[in-house]
Amino acid sequence: MSEETRFRIAAVELDERTVVRRTREIEQEREIAIYDLLEANTFKPHGSPGGPYKLVLSIEESRLIFDIRLEDDSAHGRVMLSLTPFRRVVKDYFLICESYFKAIKQAPPSQIETLDMSRRGVHDEGSNLLIERLGGKIEIDRDTARRLFTLICVLHLKG
Repeated sequence: MSEETRFRIAAVELDERTVVRRTREIEQEREIAIYDLLEANTFKPHGSPGGPYKLVLSIEESRLIFDIRLEDDSAHGRVMLSLTPFRRVVKDYFLICESYFKAIKQAPPSQIETLDMSRRGVHDEGSNLLIERLGGKIEIDRDTARRLFTLICVLHLKG
C-alpha cells in the first residue's frame, strides 16, 4: 500500500448531536467540503503506521476532538485542540459568508468579488491556524486543512 493510500481520510463524520438547523448554503458548503476531502487529502497522525482513517469530528467542552479510527472503526487515537484560538476567525468567517450569500442575490459583481476574496482570505487564515495547531500531532496539507476548517465551522453551528 502506498504512503498516499495509507495516510489519508477514507471516511469523515461530524458529531451533530446538538446541531441546529442550517441554511441551504451552509449545508451545501458541508457537503462540498466532505466530498472534496474524501477525493484528495493528506492526513498523517504522528507515530501512526498508517490507515486509511475514519475521522469523527466533534466539539466537547470548548475543545475540538479529532477521533481517529481505522476503516474497521477500531479506535486509533484522539487529538484534542482548544477552540479558543479559532473563535475569532470562525466568527469572522461566518460574518463574511453571511454578507457574501446576501450579496449574491442582489449586489453588483464587483462587490460579490470583493466579499469572495475576503471570505477566501479568512478561510485561509483558519486553515493556516489549523495546520499550526495540529503541528506535532497530525500532519495535513493545505487543501486538507481548508476542507477541515470548513467542517469545523459547520460544527460551530450548535445551539
